[in-house]
Amino acid sequence: MTVPRVVARCIGAGVFVVVTLAIAVALDLAFGLRHYAYSALSLPGTLHAVPDYLRRQLESNFRLSTAVSGEAPRTREYHFTVGHVVGAPDGVERDMLVVNGMYPGPTIEANQGDRLLVTVQNNLDERTSIHWHGLYQNSTPWYDGTLGITECGILPGQSLTYNFTLGEFYGTTWWHAHPYGYSSTDLKSDIAGTQYSDGVVGALIVHPTQDVVGWPAWDEDLLVQMADWYHDFSTNLLELFMRPDIGLTGTPGDEPVPDSSTINGLGQWQGHGDYFTFNLERGKTYRLRLLNTGSFASIKFSIDSHQLTVIEADSTPITPFTARYVTVAVAQRYSVLVKADAPRADSGAYWMRSTMMTDMFRYSKWGINTDVRGIVRYKGESDEGMLPGPADSPDPWMEDKSLPLVDGLSTLEPLVEVPIPDATRAWRVQYSFQKTWAHEWLGFMNMTSWLPVEGRASLFNVQEDATYTPQGTSTRGDEFYITEDGVYVVDIQISSLDDGDHPFHIHGYTPWIMAVGSGRYIGQEYNIKKPLRRDTFFIPAYHYMVIRIVTDNPGLWAFHCHIQWHMAQGLLMQIAIQPSKLAQWTAPPELLAQCGDSYVPRTLDTASEDIDTSSL
Repeated sequence: MTVPRVVARCIGAGVFVVVTLAIAVALDLAFGLRHYAYSALSLPGTLHAVPDYLRRQLESNFRLSTAVSGEAPRTREYHFTVGHVVGAPDGVERDMLVVNGMYPGPTIEANQGDRLLVTVQNNLDERTSIHWHGLYQNSTPWYDGTLGITECGILPGQSLTYNFTLGEFYGTTWWHAHPYGYSSTDLKSDIAGTQYSDGVVGALIVHPTQDVVGWPAWDEDLLVQMADWYHDFSTNLLELFMRPDIGLTGTPGDEPVPDSSTINGLGQWQGHGDYFTFNLERGKTYRLRLLNTGSFASIKFSIDSHQLTVIEADSTPITPFTARYVTVAVAQRYSVLVKADAPRADSGAYWMRSTMMTDMFRYSKWGINTDVRGIVRYKGESDEGMLPGPADSPDPWMEDKSLPLVDGLSTLEPLVEVPIPDATRAWRVQYSFQKTWAHEWLGFMNMTSWLPVEGRASLFNVQEDATYTPQGTSTRGDEFYITEDGVYVVDIQISSLDDGDHPFHIHGYTPWIMAVGSGRYIGQEYNIKKPLRRDTFFIPAYHYMVIRIVTDNPGLWAFHCHIQWHMAQGLLMQIAIQPSKLAQWTAPPELLAQCGDSYVPRTLDTASEDIDTSSL
């Protein structure tokens, strides 16, 4: 007998969803909270460090052009080929999944209002999809790239052209694989895909067509893509991690710990690897766009002897302030300004540090490098072969208490305050990890662990039948929905019942962060005076957060933890916006064809009307 992932469903069409955890007692789960045991673990395998001269360096372009102020929108075409390569970003050779033979993948650079045509050729032996993180996909929800929700996935050997406009969006974001691993014959049928952990990631930069009033000036625009890195293929780790009763380490729920991390595709492990290097000119100011494109670990970024002036969080301009370092959770982005005016060093070079935060690592791992380095050199002051100092040298500024830090709980203020409409509705969501009757350790949002149906996509289900997701809350199989079939101002009141930290991401929106605090949300007053808008927000253990959206963007939008292992465990739900309008639209036939015979293409007009995005 197949044991369902759903332990309990929240039924009823009320606006508020109130969930209790009494069932957790019956499951002997101590209210669904994890129990971690620390143990040493070194997974066996055939991986080996390769000499530096054999290391395959996969490169991308990390210097950005400058948008032309007032430039008219244009169409920009990109061609992606997803395939296998053998690479060694940190000096350890392994199989990787990459786009166009590059890690990180190609940078997409565009202006506000542009149209993007991105043709993705799938040369893998499994389905894939590409998600455009942080973009609204207004009027084109089927191009969000979320397998099982907005598409059925690009089949092996086939291609798909994603076709969408950027509208008023601008800022720093990224693209990545967002697949789901389908199999009806083995245990992997319950495992979500983790392709982006193996290298299917890249930056997406959208320049404003007018200057942002109040932003400081800078001379050059640079990318810093940071990511934790594993020496084993993600599906191998995932299969071990999802084993009933024992998981990866003998303690279910112990997430795979990375081996190292990378800066712009380069890292170091046990004396191997290389350092990514920026060559700066003394006296110039540089904008560094920091992206955490990793799977699990938050990363602390700093440059020895340099201050960081933070000006952007995700894609929102913020009031500038100066910090010693910035902690970037998975999927978050920050922009910082760095003035090349550090005290002169003997080497003319300074360490650029990408330090993984280890508070979520539940076991020790042999050889792990948590402090990966890059190099900042000053032109004319440094020889290429000189290092800034010993590889194990501490940051000399770490003890300086005169400057603030930026982490997941820092209060960041928007540079421009957008009027915030009052909420007219509210939903309550809470999440935890629990053991099922099948002895699986899964993530639950409102007591449902996400597992989509093979060959189906919930967006297409709604387009076939607008009542598929009725108003309020509903559950279809192992998919939990909250539905609003009109335009409302809605607060989502989120409570964490877990002892771990989680970077949550909502598709289709950039919500306001209205409140954050310890414990569950039970009606506390909102406590943020100048709410910031961002699409990825960090919820600490046993905390609540309240976000606000306007339900004027029709679509089926995923809301999930962005830690890859947690999404694989089912920590995802969907928000269905205006299903009655979606039922009047039809997706492009090539997207429906991905699903085989599941859907019959219709002749209804596709979305052509302009939808107000001013509140998105």
